[in-house]
Amino acid sequence: MRTAHSTTLVLALATQFASAAAAGPYPNTVYWGDTHVHTYLSGDAFGMGTRLTPDEAYRFAKGHPVTATGGADVRLRQPLDFLLIADHAENLGVLPALTSGDERLLATDDAKRWADFFASAPPLAQVLSADNLDAYNAGTKVLLAGKAAWNTGYGLDDDFRREVWHEVIDAAERHYDPGTFTTFAGYEYSSTDPAMLHRNVLFVGGPEHTRRTLPFSKYDSANPEDLWAHLEAYERLTGSEVISIPHNSNLSRGQMFAPRTHGGDPLTSAYATARAAREPVVEVTQIKGDSETHPLISAADEFADYETWGHAPGKPVESPAEVTQSYARGALKLGLAEQATLGVNPFKFGMIGSTDSHNGLAAVAEDDFWGKMASNEPGPYRALTAATYSGSGYAAVWADANTREALFAAFKRREVYASTGPRITLRFFGGWDYKAADATRSDLAAVGYAKGVPMGADLPLRQDDGVPTFLVGTLKDPEGANLDRVQVVKGWRDRDGGLHEKVYDVAWSDGRKVGVDGRLEPVASTVDEAGATYANTVGAAEFATRWVDPDFDPEAAAFYYVRVIEIPTPRWTTYDAARYGIEALPEGVPLVIQERAYSSPIWYTPP
Repeated sequence: MRTAHSTTLVLALATQFASAAAAGPYPNTVYWGDTHVHTYLSGDAFGMGTRLTPDEAYRFAKGHPVTATGGADVRLRQPLDFLLIADHAENLGVLPALTSGDERLLATDDAKRWADFFASAPPLAQVLSADNLDAYNAGTKVLLAGKAAWNTGYGLDDDFRREVWHEVIDAAERHYDPGTFTTFAGYEYSSTDPAMLHRNVLFVGGPEHTRRTLPFSKYDSANPEDLWAHLEAYERLTGSEVISIPHNSNLSRGQMFAPRTHGGDPLTSAYATARAAREPVVEVTQIKGDSETHPLISAADEFADYETWGHAPGKPVESPAEVTQSYARGALKLGLAEQATLGVNPFKFGMIGSTDSHNGLAAVAEDDFWGKMASNEPGPYRALTAATYSGSGYAAVWADANTREALFAAFKRREVYASTGPRITLRFFGGWDYKAADATRSDLAAVGYAKGVPMGADLPLRQDDGVPTFLVGTLKDPEGANLDRVQVVKGWRDRDGGLHEKVYDVAWSDGRKVGVDGRLEPVASTVDEAGATYANTVGAAEFATRWVDPDFDPEAAAFYYVRVIEIPTPRWTTYDAARYGIEALPEGVPLVIQERAYSSPIWYTPP
């Protein structure tokens, strides 16, 4: 059980970081959501046991009770404000139709074989309630085999594809409640050529727009640039907008942010312009690991190795160059280099988190984590077999209304941030004239907008010899852990073209000191691993500070973003061990983590 700081106190403090004047010309509410949930319409999710529908996924996200595929009654502790169900475009909705006896899908021997397979496969509840680990593993092996049905050819025609896509749109419309809960129609494009280059496609328009297109899949093209062209054609046809959101760059083997096109050609200004416009945000944290940075490229960053996934089995370890091109911080630095050559930054993106849940349940609290696949629903065996999965993450959006149009506009201007799960409130502004006293004002947000720009924007140029100043305000999750520290991450390109980064501790709790090595003392840990508990007797409920860049070079292009880190808390594996009486977890399984939030950057470009 976790111990929370006084919710009343935290909510009172929250007014400092929201708008003091609700009618002000800037967003005053942070909305929480997930742009990456899969249901039984995804071939891999269905193939491995998931039977939750889009309607059930929406109901769960809104805070209503549902019955999980494994049979347990489940309800999200705190409802979300918005949701994109991003089922895979590849064979979208085929397997539910196949198993229901749709004659259009039973014409081939492969299709009949898979229909027979699913008819005889053990139900998920039976697998989860296995008497021992060996029996559980045997059951999950059968479920895992069902994933292959996803990539089988079924001879689909456009009529079938259109029918399923319209069902996706209709489900989003049924649950869209402007001002209360926002849904987006969309899907996942899942290219794996030459590595994971997946994108979630999010439409702002309603059915009068989205019914005029079909999902674009890797079977149409493995080249993401062709996806962009498809979406551009949709925008010209309908007059409505759409974005694509890269994710799991950590598994892209250096391909997601490579300084070349998919075909291997050098980047051009046109490419950079198109990519920056089409992909204004990147998903940097989710169940398949964290993609903010990596120890190989941020060796001096003591917090770089957070929920880091290893290289793919059977493949060589990535080189530093591959890692740089696979992680957000490396890409942000590469973007500065490309901008110096092209005049446009192709990797100018904001940062969000989302779950990539494949069981329809967007639940990633460490003490209430419902896993990735259906077989990862809570039970006595998952910490022993699936500990590599992370309890992460969510997208936070600063907007003036909970509507498709307002949230989409925030994505486009990158006024968004990522959380590994906790609902940490985070404001970040950059300018030239912030004073120390501004950080203590009750209208911090109003001052932030009046004197500068928010996260996701560019610092305005100045003609004098000023130095950038930044205003940061952050509040803990009212139901979660206290905060350890606030950091500003800076990346820059020097006058000779070299790329650099530095992490600055700018606010911290408990009166700790910075050592002679320049490092801040670690915060104390209150975690009781055996009992899976912690106490908020260390850390702080909120931070507000003004920071001045001590190393500013007016001729060096730079970016800045904020990382907020919680005090140590038990990881989901530790909660599972305590809940199910697991005596020992496999060697190397983390027991304690420090969850965090990442703001979108603010960029400085020399005149």
